[in-house]
Amino acid sequence: MTASTTTERTVIAKRVDSGTADTKEIRDLARAADYEIAGEITQARTEDPAYHLGEGKVTRLANVIAREGANAVVFDNQLGPYQTYNIGNKLPDGTRVIDRFRLILEIFGQRAQTRKAQLQVELAQLRYELPRAEAKASLAKRDERPGFMGLGEYDESREQDIKNQISRIRDELDSIEETEQHRREQRRESGFDLVALAGYTNAGKSTLLRRLADDVNVDENEQLHPDLDPTAESEDRLFTTLGTTTRRADMEQRDVLVTDTVGFISELPHWLVESFKSTLDAVYRADLVLLVVDISESIEEIREKLVTSHDTLYERNEAPIVTVLNKTDAVDADEIERKRSALSGLAPNPVAVSAREGENVDSLLARIHDELPDYERERLIMPMTDEAMSVVSWIHDHAYVENVDYGEQVVIEFEGRPSVVEQSRSKAGELVEASA
Repeated sequence: MTASTTTERTVIAKRVDSGTADTKEIRDLARAADYEIAGEITQARTEDPAYHLGEGKVTRLANVIAREGANAVVFDNQLGPYQTYNIGNKLPDGTRVIDRFRLILEIFGQRAQTRKAQLQVELAQLRYELPRAEAKASLAKRDERPGFMGLGEYDESREQDIKNQISRIRDELDSIEETEQHRREQRRESGFDLVALAGYTNAGKSTLLRRLADDVNVDENEQLHPDLDPTAESEDRLFTTLGTTTRRADMEQRDVLVTDTVGFISELPHWLVESFKSTLDAVYRADLVLLVVDISESIEEIREKLVTSHDTLYERNEAPIVTVLNKTDAVDADEIERKRSALSGLAPNPVAVSAREGENVDSLLARIHDELPDYERERLIMPMTDEAMSVVSWIHDHAYVENVDYGEQVVIEFEGRPSVVEQSRSKAGELVEASA
């Protein structure tokens, strides 16, 4: 699936079992994929197995498409292969029928820049296609009609080809993840704490990353950490961050790397979440997770998103989670307190900030410091040698130095991660032994 080179006009369609269909998110998704929205059709009824919507509503949909000159319809529902075919036969010639998950894959395809992101998109596309290939195979064998219901010529090897490609991509992603895990361990050994930003799209994660980051330090550490990215987009769009972006936080006492990851969206099927498991590993393997939510949304929306986020995070995550109520500049103080109280069961002791305006970011940095694993304090005594000066320099780079006394001996007092303290002791011990 490739991005269209020209803007397509589309009609939004959505069916709900009962009540009123909310199309805000699917409209945002369509705009994120560069579609121009020309109209909307909704329906409250049970699903029609042949057309998803009622057949009469599909006829009305066809009329709206023709009247508005649209060339695509985007459903905020998952369509089966036969429903897609049947609907297409009712619409003007050339109209593309796109369900919710095909639209998401289009967006992912447009945003994928790195090899890892491209592989994950390809994996998700193949997982989307596999059941359709299996359906073609099943019908072709049963009815002995390769072109049954217009689903296309049945290729006996296609189903196995997809499975082989899925296996190949998984292997390559596993290899990439091994490299990234090794890099994470190197960061920890170098004294860095790892903080991950999680949450739904458009909650303001990328804006918060820019607010927390220390740009100068990123440039200074490019050689040590080649994957640090000094640019993190913060547009008011969905999926501006598909892969991961890592930057160094602006904190005095600790060396912290903050990683922004792909945003959650509602009602994602398991196969799609699983396709991006490699990206989510940056969250699962962090020392602390900041779960960012948009405080300007309704309590019901925030509660639903918190529940879904917790289900995703607590499945494999062992790090503490701090909820960040972002976009406080969009609501007044009374509303913030009302929502904080209503959500206390899901978000105990959250931090309310405005990433855009920089409000209360200092409190968030303090909370990050408090929630991260405790530093160990150490006091080392070394002989006054050139080698000792090198150790002092190394400790300055990897820990928080409180005091250094240069006399007949070098005495250094500092705080750092346990692994850094252990390495410091080892380096100092070697110098003492050598001078004995």
